[in-house]
Amino acid sequence: MADINGQCPNELKTPGGCHNPCTVFKMDKYCCNSGTCGPTNLSRFFKDRCRDAYSYPKDDPTSTFTCPGGTNYRVVFCP
Repeated sequence: MADINGQCPNELKTPGGCHNPCTVFKMDKYCCNSGTCGPTNLSRFFKDRCRDAYSYPKDDPTSTFTCPGGTNYRVVFCP
């Protein structure tokens, strides 16, 4: 567990929390729209504090999961 809001980098701080870099900078480097991206200092900030969290597209095998072809799920939301 980590205090992400309390340790949030200055450039990502927002009242009551911490923005993600894509929202703030709107650059492919942080949004990974091109299909080829890698970690940045800002994505490492989140990953270093929450190793199992998904911190950016195509993050790593520990936080990205896929289902086998033909998988059929039913999603039920409880009240």
